Amino acid sequence: MIITKYHRLCPQSPVHGSPSFDRVNFNYPERPDVTVLSSIDLSATSGQTVALVGSSGSGKSTVAQLLERFYDCAHGRVMLDGHCVTALRPRWLRAQMSIVSQEPVLFDGSIAANIAYGDNGRQVSLAEVMAAARRANIHDFVIDLPEGYRTSVGGKGTQLSGGQKQRVAIARALVRNPKMIILDEATSSLDGENEKAVQEALDKASEGRTCVVIAHRLCTVRNAAHIFVLDGGIIAESGTHADLVVKKGAYYRLYQSQLAADLATESA
Repeated sequence: MIITKYHRLCPQSPVHGSPSFDRVNFNYPERPDVTVLSSIDLSATSGQTVALVGSSGSGKSTVAQLLERFYDCAHGRVMLDGHCVTALRPRWLRAQMSIVSQEPVLFDGSIAANIAYGDNGRQVSLAEVMAAARRANIHDFVIDLPEGYRTSVGGKGTQLSGGQKQRVAIARALVRNPKMIILDEATSSLDGENEKAVQEALDKASEGRTCVVIAHRLCTVRNAAHIFVLDGGIIAESGTHADLVVKKGAYYRLYQSQLAADLATESA
């Protein structure tokens, strides 16, 4: 079921940003006979970085959609800080988290306006915009522009490079200071130089908040506290990078394959 109604609870206690899945099964409404996730158990403690990895179609992004409550699961429970998300107001729930996706959507306006849009329910000050930009490693670039934060990004951000657009998107995600940030293939479309710059910004952005990283490229998740490997909608294995390499299972095979591909690209 697609969630559109806004009702139920807004907890008054401080939000810690600890998501968990308890035996979650899920099928998309338009494909009820196709199981997308099966018996998913995973969790992250407040301030921890966890990663979801696996091949395309393994169910990684579906986990993020359930966490944001764009859909409800068929069986099991999706929770935040021990509250089942079905008992929470979707608007309130989504205000506790921000997402940075593979293709950032920027509108034809100033850099400042694009960043401020991350908290569009209130008037965001320029000082707040600049603070978010610093955390996203884009401030120095912006202030060197002739128009600074008044610089137009162009339609769909065409006046910026891929790495610059992504760092503006990171600043937008941070401007409301969310308790949790979801990074959905946030560096996968970038070249090596831009990927490094954006990854540094993401590392800084994740400090002090829960971070859920969805990735295909495993070099971006090596430092995660816990890695969940999805395969065909189930968690095939989980652990730290070191644990999973020692196991020589699905993660190890994918890691070795990517290392070989990177070496081949470098030598070409």
